[in-house]
Amino acid sequence: MAIENIYMPKLGESVTEGTIEKWLVKPGDHVNKYDPLAEVNTDKVTAEVPSSFEGTIVELVANEGDTLEVGAIVCTIETEGGSIAAELPAAETVAPEQAEATPQPTAPVKQTKGKAAGRFSPAVLKMAQEHDIDLALVEGTGRDGRITRKDLQKLIDSGTIPTAPEAEQTEVVAPVQPAAQTIETAPAPKPAEPVNVPTMAGDVEIPVSGVRRAIANNMLRSKHEAPHAWMMIEVDVTNLVKLRDGLKNDFKQKEGFNLTYFAFFVKAVSQALKEFPMMNSMWAGDKIIQKKDINISIAVAKEDSLFVPVIQHADDKTIKGIGRDIHELAQKVRTGKLTSAEMQGGTFTVNNTGSFGSVQSMGIINYPQAAILQVESIVKRPVIIDGMIAVRDMVNLCLSLDHRVLDGLICGQFLARVKEILENMTAENTSVY
Repeated sequence: MAIENIYMPKLGESVTEGTIEKWLVKPGDHVNKYDPLAEVNTDKVTAEVPSSFEGTIVELVANEGDTLEVGAIVCTIETEGGSIAAELPAAETVAPEQAEATPQPTAPVKQTKGKAAGRFSPAVLKMAQEHDIDLALVEGTGRDGRITRKDLQKLIDSGTIPTAPEAEQTEVVAPVQPAAQTIETAPAPKPAEPVNVPTMAGDVEIPVSGVRRAIANNMLRSKHEAPHAWMMIEVDVTNLVKLRDGLKNDFKQKEGFNLTYFAFFVKAVSQALKEFPMMNSMWAGDKIIQKKDINISIAVAKEDSLFVPVIQHADDKTIKGIGRDIHELAQKVRTGKLTSAEMQGGTFTVNNTGSFGSVQSMGIINYPQAAILQVESIVKRPVIIDGMIAVRDMVNLCLSLDHRVLDGLICGQFLARVKEILENMTAENTSVY
């Protein structure tokens, strides 16, 4: 018999910590290899922490609501079996010594006497810098008195941020710089100060979930950093509607999932991105990164949460292949089976706002991408063709762009090309296979 530790896994490329949302086991429970132990929320995804061993739960080291850095111990297991951590592709286990080697923030850190001389996670240090919090005066609620991000957020929300007299502060110490840094960005904006909203009888207070807070922070960062511009184009998709209506029944019977209009739009966008690669770019401070792969992010809503899974290499896929990816990713979101890996690597976002009946909208760019395209509802409208009034199936395409990266000329040309592709999708020249 042996006591083994389960560590906070790394659930994404830039994830440094996770919050225990809910324990799925308790001390004394027997678990098998791969059994889920806890639900963990990060700023990218909510996922389950699987067991690396078969055995009996001895101790839950972290409480629900605790935020732990990657590599921190979350629980212990009494076991006779070996570790299978190396076999888990979705949750990369990091040993404590590796977690401690995580590069610290590049901004100078104000060091003070006492507890502040201890070791803090990168997220805690960054949060303390942004809000000028003296960590020496903060009481930690984590293991062994460690200060967690939750402790700092509580102080920020309360408006009582402790500061030390200037005489107690020491020199400014620059932390070790990371060996490489791929993208330089401005610091994330400070969270909004608590608002005193008067409540009346019958009002309902809804706690902000971890996923909702992550969505809010990402949207705020995008609007804070990226100068948004917007443009719209209308497209006559009468031929596309006829094409899809003629295929949908046989397609559903043959393939087992619906042939949606959205698959055609994603295909048209991915084709246009190949011809206008600047649209497939990201802002990186002193440079612009033009991405080689065309990976289309799509928005999928679930109750009060929004997830953005990615269709990898969309330009290499047929309409059928894109449609299958849309169907499978949406199913995974709604059943809670979407992995963090399936939300990574997006280079351009296409949002199907038309599914809600919208005819015009302005999307917030999916940071750090440079643009997002909203596909609105297809509606029948009278239009003028060769001096005659005709009823046609029309759709609005609304593009939000980061004006640091993109200008009106390139975006106008891109939208015109998407329009041309869609308006020429007919049974004679378009194959879904």
